[in-house]
Amino acid sequence: MNWSGTDEAGPTTRIAAVLNALQPSERRVVDLILQDAAGMVEITAQELADRAGVARSTVVRTCQTLGYRGYPQLRVALTRELAQSPGRDQDYGSTALGRIRGDVDALALSLPQITSLLDETTVERAVTGIVGARRVLALANGLSSPLATDVAMRLTAIGRPVEFVADPIGQQIAARGLSADDLGLVISGSGANDASLRSANAVRAAGASVVAVTSFARSPLVSIADVALVVAPASGSFRHELEHTSRIPHAVLLEALVDVVASRLGDVARTSRSIVLDILSDNLSD
Repeated sequence: MNWSGTDEAGPTTRIAAVLNALQPSERRVVDLILQDAAGMVEITAQELADRAGVARSTVVRTCQTLGYRGYPQLRVALTRELAQSPGRDQDYGSTALGRIRGDVDALALSLPQITSLLDETTVERAVTGIVGARRVLALANGLSSPLATDVAMRLTAIGRPVEFVADPIGQQIAARGLSADDLGLVISGSGANDASLRSANAVRAAGASVVAVTSFARSPLVSIADVALVVAPASGSFRHELEHTSRIPHAVLLEALVDVVASRLGDVARTSRSIVLDILSDNLSD
């Protein structure tokens, strides 16, 4: 990923966005950083290399993978991130409700970072593509499937009709029916779901554009996409991201994206929303 335009993304966010694609030796370096960011600020590149059991050149390469010239720049960025990180002093206890409150609190603290990997040009291309496409097909599988259903419904409700096919084979068939004037919106937290990749390739084979929403900057989906909206993970853990949190940042981004598209559609969106409200009113029981 080209990190230009995403300078606000801190080191731990950048690590989370490429964690799935790092070499084992690089993983050992970033694992130490994630475990003790404050401690890493106080040591040299060679000391970090010794602790990780790798060569100093691996530490430098890892820093460059994260978008820094070298370890000194990473240390400065870590210092800045630590200074800006809000404290988490609230202890909600170990009860079921306490754990729920703790998880919600942690998520709330992490939400501001989810847009830190995005840049104006990429987002504008995605919005312009969605607004102007003749047809839009939402594609997703597994844990991301409900997000595709939701965004298709929300965009359709503002006058930007979007199709969604639940069956993975059906998705590929629908994708191959697109044309150069159409767009496939592919949502995949991992960016590596095989069924979603097949659908994305089917969109490309049809000559249509691919807009991807994913959490990982170095993923097969990003390499296929014309435009990739990389949503910063809410957790530095790859497993935790896949199992728990990727859907929440994606849902937040997609809902905001719908509002931007609605503003571009103007009167069309206002009329469509009025119709939707009438329908909802008719279907509510007394």
